[in-house]
Amino acid sequence: MRTTLRIRRAAMVFTAIGALALTGCGDDGGDSGKDTTGGSGGGKSPTGVALPQLKGERISVAAVWTGPEQENFGKVLKEFEKRTGATVTFVPAQDPIVNFLGTKIAGGQPPDVAMIPQVGAVQQAVAKKWAKPVGAAAKAELTKNYSKVWQDLGAVDGTQYGVYFKAANKSLIWYNAKAFENAGASEPKTWKDFLSTAETISASGVTPVSVGGADGWTLTDWFENVYLSQAGPEKYDQLAQHRIKWTDPSVKDALTTLAQLFGKPALITGGADGALQTEFPASVTQTFTGGDQPKGAMVFEGDFVGVNIAQTEARIGTDAKVFPFPAVGADSPVVTGGDAAVALKDTKGAQALLTWLASADAAKIWARAGGFISPNKSLDASAYPNDVQRTMAQALVAAGDDVRFDMSDQAPQSFGGTPGKGEWKTLQDFLKNPKDIAGTQQRLESDAAKVYKS
Repeated sequence: MRTTLRIRRAAMVFTAIGALALTGCGDDGGDSGKDTTGGSGGGKSPTGVALPQLKGERISVAAVWTGPEQENFGKVLKEFEKRTGATVTFVPAQDPIVNFLGTKIAGGQPPDVAMIPQVGAVQQAVAKKWAKPVGAAAKAELTKNYSKVWQDLGAVDGTQYGVYFKAANKSLIWYNAKAFENAGASEPKTWKDFLSTAETISASGVTPVSVGGADGWTLTDWFENVYLSQAGPEKYDQLAQHRIKWTDPSVKDALTTLAQLFGKPALITGGADGALQTEFPASVTQTFTGGDQPKGAMVFEGDFVGVNIAQTEARIGTDAKVFPFPAVGADSPVVTGGDAAVALKDTKGAQALLTWLASADAAKIWARAGGFISPNKSLDASAYPNDVQRTMAQALVAAGDDVRFDMSDQAPQSFGGTPGKGEWKTLQDFLKNPKDIAGTQQRLESDAAKVYKS
């Protein structure tokens, strides 16, 4: 769950989220009570995706997903098996996935397909000649179901390699409704109001913000939301492509803003040390356990937070609510993410799986299960199990080609997507010592310069 997209002006759509009469995680309408996606063997589904007969063929798929994500993806793969007769094996991968795939390839056991969560990693897979171009059938599904930008994000030098199956809005603050109510706090719309709300909640006896700092990718998302809102999309593009340096004054401004939160340990559950020992799933569950006295009242991250909330007794829409990431500049940022399916073997089975993952039928299965947003514009929004996810998905699709991809995920993985290195490590160090803004900039620039030159 590490990728981000900028959706210009879509923030106004998301400001409606907090005002919605949100439902729980259960189904609230649509056709999700009956499974119409089924069918066995090859041929066309009710919505027209053509799949070949693959009886006896074995296909392996590698992804970093675990827990509910792996389980729900398994449902998508199971339906593919029913329709084609193939046998699909899920291969648990580790971050950084490029290193994992390199080991598998060196050992002569590459998976047929890999779900790659970074644009930079897709580009590396192509550069290493691991990735195979998407076939005609999958390209036809992409053309029918995806905006041009999503096709371009999976392409390298004009050749299509990736199918973006899963997306995520990563500009959301989820909060414990009872803790807010007891503190007399309301949903903030600006960064200044957000800090004020945090102080109000702190005064009520509850630590306001839960941060999963043990996972460096969450900290890149904090930075990117602040930077995008404060510096604007043009600067964002320049920094993402390293056309301006990390020592640029705009980076100093964003880090200074972020330090207004990180520099106040009393506002963060466990302070900096506690946050750096807290993994992302725990940062969510500790916000929604303990009734009106949770360890943290708010947690920042994407729509996929709903999957972790489901591990608690909290109900989305009543106990757990959400508001857009507060505006630092003129507009609230809207950031999303995605995972691309890439074939590492040019086989009939691998290409058929890419075709399946590009279809609305495949997206519908996970959409019903929750914790998922699809960039597939042919997916009926009624498939989503609640208004929160439905609204976010509709805004994503409505944005069309007006999107930007995550800064850290555009970077080479050694800088933007590796635990203990590059941006992840430097921002963890910054969380621990937010006064060292100049040093943080220098380390970010030094690491970025090395990988962009190579």
